[in-house]
Amino acid sequence: MRILLTNDDGINARGINALINELNTIAEIYIVAPDREQSGTGHSITVFDPIKAVKTQIPGIKQGWLVNGTPVDCVKLALSRLIDEKIDLVVSGINHGSNLGTDVLYSGTVSAAAEGVIMGCPSIAVSLDSYRDDVDFDFAARFTRRVITAVMPEGIEKTTVLNINVPLLPPDEIKGLSITKLGTRNYNNLFEERRDPRGNTYYWLGGGLCEEEQHKDSDVYAVERGYISITPVHLDLTDYKLMERYRRISAAYLESLLRGD
Repeated sequence: MRILLTNDDGINARGINALINELNTIAEIYIVAPDREQSGTGHSITVFDPIKAVKTQIPGIKQGWLVNGTPVDCVKLALSRLIDEKIDLVVSGINHGSNLGTDVLYSGTVSAAAEGVIMGCPSIAVSLDSYRDDVDFDFAARFTRRVITAVMPEGIEKTTVLNINVPLLPPDEIKGLSITKLGTRNYNNLFEERRDPRGNTYYWLGGGLCEEEQHKDSDVYAVERGYISITPVHLDLTDYKLMERYRRISAAYLESLLRGD
């Protein structure tokens, strides 16, 4: 098995290196990752600037590249140009901080995995629910390996990202595994106004999470209560119920036009 590793925290992040140590025991590892942190870049791609990919040697992998682009750039470039062999799985992470609920739309980590799906490759995104500097990624990496060995024999849906979020707890205190849906995440968006040395105004985004009631089947609810959350995230964003409603409305409207109403 061949695995492509990427992330949005940068190629030197401890999360991706924890994955190397675990996954090189079950697969041939390639890494194509940003040369610096790219958190919050979502599914952005680089179209007006050149993308540079520099080979780098990392113990435990077959080949790595540093890329001066977004996480999605990394996956697109890796699968279409840099790697000649067929990649069996894209793994993005381990992110330093959770990617729960509607945060997946901002997340470079989840977006990199989504790009793998778009390009026809099964993909997993992994995040650890902590921003502490001294956080230990080892258990999350071991759990990721176990998930891969469990699901790969039967195959992962190529239209769906498996979004994994691990709570920051000792392994013996984790209450279990929950298969979840996306919850909701909203923020108090506080834009602090500042001025640069030339007197130009700029804004610095801050703010924190809003307290919201979560559905019991949601990923946010599960992780807050000490469960590992696995959410199958489908990339088809169509609201099919509303689509059918609009079709009925448009059919009735067209009929009224034909009758001259």
